[in-house]
Amino acid sequence: MNTLITKITALTLAFVMISTAVIPCTGITLKSKDGGVVVARTVEWALNDAQHNQIMVVPRNKKFIGQTPEGNNGMKWDGKYGFVTLTAYGQPYGPDGMNEEGLYVGVYYLPDYAEYGVYDAAKADRSMSVGDLMQWMLSSFKTVDEIIANLNSVLVVNVDNKDFGGAALPFHFKIVDPSGNSKIIEIVNKGEVKVYEPYIGVITNSPTYDWHLINQRNYLNLSTAPNNAMTFEPYTLKPIGGGSGLIGLPGDFTPPSRFVRAAAFTASCRPLETSVDAVFESFRILDNFNIPLGAQVPKDHLPSDIVSATQVTSSSDLKNKVYYYHTMWNRQIRKIDLKAIDFATVEEQIIDDDATKTNTVKDVTPK
Repeated sequence: MNTLITKITALTLAFVMISTAVIPCTGITLKSKDGGVVVARTVEWALNDAQHNQIMVVPRNKKFIGQTPEGNNGMKWDGKYGFVTLTAYGQPYGPDGMNEEGLYVGVYYLPDYAEYGVYDAAKADRSMSVGDLMQWMLSSFKTVDEIIANLNSVLVVNVDNKDFGGAALPFHFKIVDPSGNSKIIEIVNKGEVKVYEPYIGVITNSPTYDWHLINQRNYLNLSTAPNNAMTFEPYTLKPIGGGSGLIGLPGDFTPPSRFVRAAAFTASCRPLETSVDAVFESFRILDNFNIPLGAQVPKDHLPSDIVSATQVTSSSDLKNKVYYYHTMWNRQIRKIDLKAIDFATVEEQIIDDDATKTNTVKDVTPK
């Protein structure tokens, strides 16, 4: 009996950690005066080291085969475009990526709400996993409109992948192209595809996107202007300090609170001259969403192979086709210039710049 209770307790704890500890990803979009569009996000996966820092370079004209519950017998297609993508557990897809045309695809956890189609073997030639969907979009299209026009031609079905620490893979997507056109894609109710206009480019996690839009109405009072002084004889009360107009802005790490906070920081972003300015401003904004490991995982169950719940922060400059990122191992910003890659000849490869797992520190001590 004690053994059974122990197993049930372990399973319950695992479910709680998978349900709550791995989902806090936050995404924003910033625009600059020179026509730049920058899409940035944090990546959290607090179960263990998912190797999100390893970036895969995928060549043009790659042949793909979608996965189904029966194996590699799904939809086949030839990739028209090369791309770079974060990875996860050595899989050929991950939290986000950008292709050589500047199309961005980001994946965000949507537990309890995402629900893919029921697999039908007779439709295997149209079927694929959620990871395949990401690769299909990045390798096949250069605009958001093209994706939306072709989205109903594929069927996304649930494919268990044990490499993800036993966690399910319920995701929704944010797609953006260099024109600034953007959509949120959610697959719910056993395969029903829903498409939303992003709210000033913000995305987090559960619940579904329409719920977050309704919840925003609870925060219409937020303002960057300070509160006015008020007199109650014989006292005149003034705001204690700057930022009083944002009193009530939620500061916890739940998806609804992060959505509201990301929207507030995006709406109040300073004017940005260039897309490079927008890149660095996106990192500043997302610094507000870095999650210390202990804030997400019970102290007696902290994973030993990661130092932060926020494992990667990325920023994609769609105009200049440059992918920037820093990681939990090294906060120095690094970049991959897609324009400098010949995707017709480049070999598929993994970029791992965190081999030493050491932060770069510059010593400026006077001699």
